[in-house]
Amino acid sequence: MKLGRRCCTFIFVVLGVVCAHAQEERPWWYLMERGKLYFRQGDYGSALLSFEDARRQRYDRYAGMEKDFINFLSLPEVRAIGDSLDLVDRYARERNYVDVRRALDELYYRFPQDDLGNSAIRALEELGKFKDYPEAEYWIGEVYRVESELGLALGQYQKALGLSARFEDPNFELDLLYKVADLYRARQDFGLMEETLLKIVEGSNTLGQAWDPLWSGSSGEFTRNSMTRTLGNSGPARFLVMYRYHNGSVERAHRLLGLYYYAFNRYNRAAEHLMFAFLIQNSVLIEEARRDRYDFVFESLENLADSLGRRTDLLDYMNTSEYYRCAYYLGNSLYGIGRVSSARSLWSFLGGRELIGEWRALALAQLERPSVENPVDGS
Repeated sequence: MKLGRRCCTFIFVVLGVVCAHAQEERPWWYLMERGKLYFRQGDYGSALLSFEDARRQRYDRYAGMEKDFINFLSLPEVRAIGDSLDLVDRYARERNYVDVRRALDELYYRFPQDDLGNSAIRALEELGKFKDYPEAEYWIGEVYRVESELGLALGQYQKALGLSARFEDPNFELDLLYKVADLYRARQDFGLMEETLLKIVEGSNTLGQAWDPLWSGSSGEFTRNSMTRTLGNSGPARFLVMYRYHNGSVERAHRLLGLYYYAFNRYNRAAEHLMFAFLIQNSVLIEEARRDRYDFVFESLENLADSLGRRTDLLDYMNTSEYYRCAYYLGNSLYGIGRVSSARSLWSFLGGRELIGEWRALALAQLERPSVENPVDGS
């Protein structure tokens, strides 16, 4: 009798462990969010485990659906239907193939049904692609990055980029390209950094929308030439009166490209990209100045800077976007292509600002004895 009780107790303990394990099983999207929480808290080991579990669970889920659908399509009566997705779907629902219905509903939720071309084979192909989880690959790379495993991080980022068609956010690829560019920059692989940044200013998202339509659009070259002439011939004030551009997502790419080209004495290309970065920066500042004063009218860089007062948010933005560095090297690049007057206008602006550190001293030195100098460390 005692032995029987012990056996029952053992069985209940085992069942309790199994039930507890079942309760702990979480869907892949939950594991992803939990991993992000661990990551923000600095618990990178737990974050990595959560991201890997999310990747595995998502793969298992969609691999199971794919298998169910393959088995269903392999049935003689279904094969006789042909490739018509409408008829295959109807047959599955009428005969109550629950797993197949669930798989198709999941596919229709994540992929436009009209784009399947009423093809059951196409539906199977698209369903199989959901086994991949590019966001998990990215976050695994993020863990490697903060742990200074840059080679492993880069491999994960590249794996995620290879799955960009599966990004839930069509602009996620843009953020990922910046991460890749930063890693190349940290490894001093400047050729690949340049290549990656050019993908940003010349590329488009998974919906075919250009990230920088003013640069890469059909009239891009004409627009750039017009802007360059205005800046070179009439100076920065006239340039900013005539042009505005609020595409902040590509500002950093243009700035980094401009600084890179300047460092390698490619002044024409440096001037073009730094011009775009400076235009975007000032478009933001002018808009903010108008928010503060409805009657604000931009007249010069000096009156814009004076209008901003001591707004800490804008000062932070100017520091983050390297506003004064960008202005300085834009001036140097213009000088390098023979646009001396415009270069001096930018240097004069910087020379008149008292609280901008090294950029004021460098600008004053350029006004006194201009040259195409070597870039300051960190450029």
